[in-house]
Amino acid sequence: MTPAPAFPPLVAESGPLSPTEAARYARHMTLPQVGAAGQRRLKNARVLVVGAGGLGSPALLYLAAAGIGTLGVVDDDVVDESNLQRQVVHRTRDVGRPKVESARDAVLELNPHVDVRVHPVRLTADNALDVLRGYDLVLDGADNFSTRYLVSDACTILGIPEVWGSIFRFQGQTSVFWSSPPEGFPAVTYRDLFPDPPPPGSVPSCAEGGVLGALCATVGSVMVTEALKIVTGAGTPLLGRLAVYDALDLTWRQLEIEPDPGLERVTTLAAVDASCALPVQESAPASTAPDEITPARLAADLDRGTLLLVDVREDFERDIVSVPGSTHVPLGTLLDGGLADLPRDRPVAFLCKSGARSRTAVDAARAAGLTDAVTVTGGVLAWVRDVDPTQPTY
Repeated sequence: MTPAPAFPPLVAESGPLSPTEAARYARHMTLPQVGAAGQRRLKNARVLVVGAGGLGSPALLYLAAAGIGTLGVVDDDVVDESNLQRQVVHRTRDVGRPKVESARDAVLELNPHVDVRVHPVRLTADNALDVLRGYDLVLDGADNFSTRYLVSDACTILGIPEVWGSIFRFQGQTSVFWSSPPEGFPAVTYRDLFPDPPPPGSVPSCAEGGVLGALCATVGSVMVTEALKIVTGAGTPLLGRLAVYDALDLTWRQLEIEPDPGLERVTTLAAVDASCALPVQESAPASTAPDEITPARLAADLDRGTLLLVDVREDFERDIVSVPGSTHVPLGTLLDGGLADLPRDRPVAFLCKSGARSRTAVDAARAAGLTDAVTVTGGVLAWVRDVDPTQPTY
């Protein structure tokens, strides 16, 4: 097997380090593969982190600690208490604050030598090129498919290398994509690995499926390692390789990624419809579709006893919040013969967290002959918002 060629550094060296900087990064500069020259490249690097969430949190902290000179962060969300289980860049006192502001403060507290640039926006086809332009490298820690495709396409158009990561439950994946890599390295993009987004309803979000908090640190730190290698030219990056991590078995596997010769290169940005991975928007207007019911209407029907409410979430979710009077049948049980036990003499309403799983339940129920089955729009999140705001959310 022919060895891979040496990977050239992405970034030119900055000017001399100050005595304070030299002392701070001494353990880096004793590494032959980094040295003083590599540390000056890190100081001169401009890195954008997409998402200040599970993966973005450890990435931001370790990039800052490593001495990245300019560190950008893009996120339009605010810190929620449920984030603190894994998003370690934020603190309890930051709940309710914009994530980019919380992340900026944490980075500067860790390393005041870093120039932090905040982008408190949601990336769209209209603004992605403007946000990414001017950065040398992008770390994509987005939690939805729409943003992942958008970031990849923008990096392809701009010729910027992208370090990508993904986590779900106890598993993580990471790779490096670059449409214009150095000679001798494969030009692979996210679309070579995933040409098309998954069909609607096929993939739950991390909020519905859960994620081990410490997994974020494992995958996020690997993403940072890849970024530092690319900037300094140390080692061989994961370009053309997919690393897959299983925390339960503590195993890493690598898969080869080949450029798809039939894949047409992206030249313009367009919005990607991947709503399967996005939660139902809480601000969505109430629907009047015949197979849907609003939380307010549900409350009235429950008071009258005119329907059966079936909660298709998991046990741990009901431990956090539940609707009084609901019957619990997890979606997996429901689809595995549980529909036969439901009554035919009154309507059945299905409830989940935000509406995706209950929609699956309604489709299956109607196919099985329960023609009065309906889904609760917005799920239990909408119930708390519209009917019982004293209850917690997650």
